[in-house]
Amino acid sequence: MGILDSKVPSGPLADKWTKHKNDINLVNPANKRNIDIIVVGTGLAGGSAAATLAELGYNVKTFCYQDSPRRAHSIAAQGGINAAKNYQGDGDSNYRLFYDTIKGGDYRSREANVYRLAEVSGNIIDQCVAQGVPFAREYGGLLDNRSFGGVLVSRTFYAKGQTGQQLLLGAYAAMNRQINRGKITPFNRHEMMDLVLVNGKARGIIARDLVTGAIERHSAHAVVLATGGYGNVFYLSTNAMGSNVMAAWRAHRRGAFFANPCFTQIHPTCIPVSGDHQSKLTLMSESLRNDGRIWVPKRLEDAQAIREGKIKPTQLNAEDRDYFLERRYPAFGNLVPRDVASRAAKERCDAGFGVNKTGEAVYLDFASAITRYGKEQAMITGIKNPDEDTIRKLGEQVVEAKYGNLFQMYEKIVDENPYKTPMKIYPAVHYTMGGLWVDYNLQTTIPGCYAAGEANFSDHGANRLGASALMQGLADGYFVLPYTIGDYLSEDIRTGAIPTDAAEFEAAEKDVKQRIDRLMSGSGTHSVDYYHKKLGKIMWNKCGMSRNANDLKEAIDEISTLRADFWQHVRIPGSADSKNQELEKAGRVADFLELGELFAKDALTRNESCGGHFREEYQTPEGEALRDDKNFKFVSAWEYKGEPKDAILHKEDLIYENIELKTRSYK
Repeated sequence: MGILDSKVPSGPLADKWTKHKNDINLVNPANKRNIDIIVVGTGLAGGSAAATLAELGYNVKTFCYQDSPRRAHSIAAQGGINAAKNYQGDGDSNYRLFYDTIKGGDYRSREANVYRLAEVSGNIIDQCVAQGVPFAREYGGLLDNRSFGGVLVSRTFYAKGQTGQQLLLGAYAAMNRQINRGKITPFNRHEMMDLVLVNGKARGIIARDLVTGAIERHSAHAVVLATGGYGNVFYLSTNAMGSNVMAAWRAHRRGAFFANPCFTQIHPTCIPVSGDHQSKLTLMSESLRNDGRIWVPKRLEDAQAIREGKIKPTQLNAEDRDYFLERRYPAFGNLVPRDVASRAAKERCDAGFGVNKTGEAVYLDFASAITRYGKEQAMITGIKNPDEDTIRKLGEQVVEAKYGNLFQMYEKIVDENPYKTPMKIYPAVHYTMGGLWVDYNLQTTIPGCYAAGEANFSDHGANRLGASALMQGLADGYFVLPYTIGDYLSEDIRTGAIPTDAAEFEAAEKDVKQRIDRLMSGSGTHSVDYYHKKLGKIMWNKCGMSRNANDLKEAIDEISTLRADFWQHVRIPGSADSKNQELEKAGRVADFLELGELFAKDALTRNESCGGHFREEYQTPEGEALRDDKNFKFVSAWEYKGEPKDAILHKEDLIYENIELKTRSYK
């Protein structure tokens, strides 16, 4: 076991990033024209990085498995993006954003990276406004803000419920400018199959053309992985079905340490599972918790009557409802962080108070907000003594303006009008805080291989605060990586083009073809989805919202057995040298079957509860997470050794010089 060097600069926290930018080496514009960079993934992190690096003068190749970067899963983000611009005048600051993020992550993230994130957050908004992103504005013309979980200020900038889509269009427009200039060469419908190392440095990738099936070699002086998270290891998640861990995992197999794999976020406001027919889950934005109140019936008999369809939720008076988040966490109420809200909902449902047929749902109710907004609008418009119908009509108009597309999406999926009856929600897998270990420069343990956005572990600790994913992706792509990668590339100005006929490329391509041949040679007993669903059930039941040592040990054994069966019996129709979506899925599920075991192993070794990692053996008498700062105040970074059971644990000790560690409380 080794101690990892994070390469955090010395000096005061607020000066580290500025000092670092002043100290690192640069590449002059003439030399940038001779340097190639591969960017894998073209969502917010990859798209912003590719556009910025190309604008600086580097030659960039981008790779995505979608037919267009516009289809990256970043487009699904709904609620907003955080930035400490203090437009509301409510006391926000860079330090407050930094503090909230560290606390929200349950003191398991690196101080310097999180402060830098807060420091550049305001620049992101300015950049996106300049690109034409249509952020919501308040009556005076300033950009509007709303609150998200885990904070006491309003710092979330938003574009209705389509924030991710609008931000991605901004990054995509910036990419298109560079494509038209010839500085970005896009390779859409291509999937990275392996990372190529030459003399220990990342010098390219092996990719598969998903239309023709051709295996291709691509070289560069550095490789950036911005391929998102691995939530689909659970099969059912809020991620797009194509989201996978392949690029990051293949880099891990080549020597990049994988950090904190067990840190996975469960989002509290998802549409509940309706049956085994589902392939994914749908998220209802956390922004809804600004105005929606979460509750279950106070009495078990009322909950049972609702499940049986004998009474409707609107028939229960306020005194018969348990607004359990407001009861347990009065300071933050419905805006507690996601891990806290998720566990509280699970506890109520486990106790028998669930409100759908399966007993796994709670209500998200907008009746109070509709009434409040309706009365306010009546006052504004001069309507005296409005009746209830007028108040409701006016209130619904306000709610529709703020959340209309989310309400429309819910009604189309559930076939219930959320203006008239409360939404049903339940926690589901959403985001992964773990990922490739990176240092302060976003470089992995492989020289020349960088990871940005959700693909790395660096900023969110054990739990991500809402609206921070878009912030990290764009911070890494627009404002961090373009600086730090130059320090590494300054040593390559005389290297020249990297040849793809080198022995290392040939060996990597051979490995890829052999792996594909092995996948295609299965006996054909079961489909890829059969194995993915089985893995997902193991992960959810034994590595999900709560974990314990016995379940985790069983999960490790069960996943190992399932993986062996997969390689022997998986059925993949078609051929490898043509378009074959089952082969695509099989490669991704093969990686999930390794990651899942490492996930369980990581959770088993971390004998504490923190953020999204909740070990049942380690909780307070009130059922809250019980950290062990003496023994587990570190980043778990795993080195690949062939099988997950053989992985070697390395630690990065987390040092807190600017924040006092204390029990995280939202009461």
